Amino acid sequence: MARKDSKTDGAHRTVTPSKELAAIIGDDPRPRTEVTSRVWDYIKRNDLQDPKDGREIVPDEALAKVLGSKKINMFAMTKAVSKHLS
Repeated sequence: MARKDSKTDGAHRTVTPSKELAAIIGDDPRPRTEVTSRVWDYIKRNDLQDPKDGREIVPDEALAKVLGSKKINMFAMTKAVSKHLS
């Protein structure tokens, strides 16, 4: 039985961000793992985590175009971001 190459699984597959997501992380195709990392960098750099509950993200105007305008749980964030990848 052939062994699956770990670099071709879903997490490492190269994806292209939507225009809205590209405004946050850049428009270069990149692995899903890097997309998540760059979104978190943006959230931390812009202080978008709820100070009382770090698991909650309070989107600014740019991030709201990707996640929606309401507060979102960090686990739901990944699902929302994946809708902006092709």
